[in-house]
Amino acid sequence: MMLTAIGVELSKVFSKWRTYIGFIALGLLIPVVVVAMGVEGMKYFDFATANLQQMFSFSGNLMNGYTMSYVLLGSLYVHVPFLVTLVAGDILAGEATAGTYRLMLTRPISRFTMVTSKFIAVLIHTNVLVLFLAGLSLGLGVIVLGPGEVIVIRESITIIATDDALWRFALGYGFAALAMTTVASIAFFFSSLVENGIGPIMTTMAIIIVLTIIAAIDVPMFDYIRPFFFTSHMIGWKDFFNQPVAWSSALTSAAVLLVHIVACYVGALFVIQRKDILT
Repeated sequence: MMLTAIGVELSKVFSKWRTYIGFIALGLLIPVVVVAMGVEGMKYFDFATANLQQMFSFSGNLMNGYTMSYVLLGSLYVHVPFLVTLVAGDILAGEATAGTYRLMLTRPISRFTMVTSKFIAVLIHTNVLVLFLAGLSLGLGVIVLGPGEVIVIRESITIIATDDALWRFALGYGFAALAMTTVASIAFFFSSLVENGIGPIMTTMAIIIVLTIIAAIDVPMFDYIRPFFFTSHMIGWKDFFNQPVAWSSALTSAAVLLVHIVACYVGALFVIQRKDILT
């Protein structure tokens, strides 16, 4: 019964045009960024390393497919959450808007099965979108710009060898999928509360923006609450590009995100179990 319900929900998700907005947006944007990096990438690198170039000399294929993919992952990370919420925020609220809750429950399906199958469909869509991002950015980046060392520019510069990069990207994009699943889970929870899909989308994005702004404000009072923000842990993928890998920090961030995912699923299930959706 559960597998059948998941199949039905997936067919419903991928039959809606809004599901493909994220894929279309990334499919158009990433090639443009790759070409731009190929043409102007060295100017970006020179600007980012201006101070260090006074003491060190850089040579080789610096703006390569791997470095471009790292930059792209970081820059698109702000925008991908919106693409994720387009589906997650509507999947329950949309049923309420269309008045199809009662019709669904006339079949031999429990509320638990209905909520769980929808949640799994959301997770599949989210992870497929991140996989699409990973495949297109890495694949197209390597084809156009070629492979090379990953140049990680933060407070300092870390250079990761070419043969040491792919497993880091696998873990990095895997963590990105976990972070986007957290965003989808939050939108899914809000979707269980309302009868309009716009509300969960806007609420989720508003929460992300507010928490990000608070985390960026250098006030001592915020230092105590900042570790509890899920947004503070969404950038945990960067830990895999440290030298050596910051395993403790990455695992802690993953655990925090998993707690948010489980809490949102349980919360949505609780709401739907008690909700009067038959009148």
